[in-house]
Amino acid sequence: MKKEIRIPLISVLILLTMATATIDQSPKAVEKWFKNLHYSKKPKTTKFHFYFHEIFGGDNQTGPLIAQANITAQSPTFFGMLRMFDNPLTVGPDLNSKQVGRAQGIHGSPSMSELALFFNFNFVFTDGPYNGSTVSVMGRVAESQEYRELSIIGGSGVFRLAKGVATGKTYFSNDTLVIVEYNLIILHY
Repeated sequence: MKKEIRIPLISVLILLTMATATIDQSPKAVEKWFKNLHYSKKPKTTKFHFYFHEIFGGDNQTGPLIAQANITAQSPTFFGMLRMFDNPLTVGPDLNSKQVGRAQGIHGSPSMSELALFFNFNFVFTDGPYNGSTVSVMGRVAESQEYRELSIIGGSGVFRLAKGVATGKTYFSNDTLVIVEYNLIILHY
């Protein structure tokens, strides 16, 4: 008899604990969270410096061509080209230096008049205190610019509600490899 009473009582306690441990994600609860956030927390600033390696050729491609328009091959700006990428992020410019994450997303050539790329991707951190967190980036960069600025439009994990600027500069480039030096300044809560 005692065993029969204990099992349901334990089940009820577990269910009550689970019910109180979940976060209310209803629209009113999220609105309340935002209102309280404004008054209770100041944004933190986090800075990063790392290198992005995109490999276009060979057996270890990280940025393969996934689509192109009928006119891409004749276009001096590669208009209509689209690539998906999963590029390593490293502490130093050498691909064998410590990896801190991946850049995962898509880029394409949207301009018929100049060599430029539209980017939509995430910096996915895989090491250290930011492991599992992401920073979402979007924007257009013209290859003629020494420094290229992209908007940080969000994030997850440590970088929930992130905003900021990602500045990239080509460190090295040839027909099969591009290494971009990135500096990020991120505001987050």
